[in-house]
Amino acid sequence: QVQLVESGGGLVQPGGSLRLSCVASGFTLDVYAIAWFRQAPGKEREGVSCISSSDETTYYADSVKGRFTISRDNAKNTVYLQMNRLKPEDTAVYYCATVMVDELSGNYYYTGDYWGQGTQVTVSS
Repeated sequence: QVQLVESGGGLVQPGGSLRLSCVASGFTLDVYAIAWFRQAPGKEREGVSCISSSDETTYYADSVKGRFTISRDNAKNTVYLQMNRLKPEDTAVYYCATVMVDELSGNYYYTGDYWGQGTQVTVSS
C-alpha cells in the first residue's frame, strides 16, 4: 500500500520530549520535500517544519524554532521530528506530507501526493 504513516505521538508533560516518525511505504521518499503539519481542535492547520529533498534545507515555524528538529534518513525512507521542551500549546494532531518548497520565501505547499493519517500529541500535566 502506498502511504505515509506517522508514529511516536503520545501524552507528555510540559518540558518533555517526543520524536515523531514519518515512514513511507510503496514509494521512495528521497525525491520529495517532506513537511510536518499540525492541527489543534478548533484551530486551523499550520505548518510546523519542512525538510527539502535535495540539500536537506530545513524550515521551522517561529513557534517551534529552537525546540523542534526535523531530519531525514533516506535509507530508512523516514523523516523525523524531534520535539523538545514541549508546551501545552503544542498539543495537536501531527501529520506529515509531501510538499513543494518556495525557497525564496520559505513557504511550502502540499503537493497533493501523500498525506499521512496523523498522530496525536498531547502535552499536559
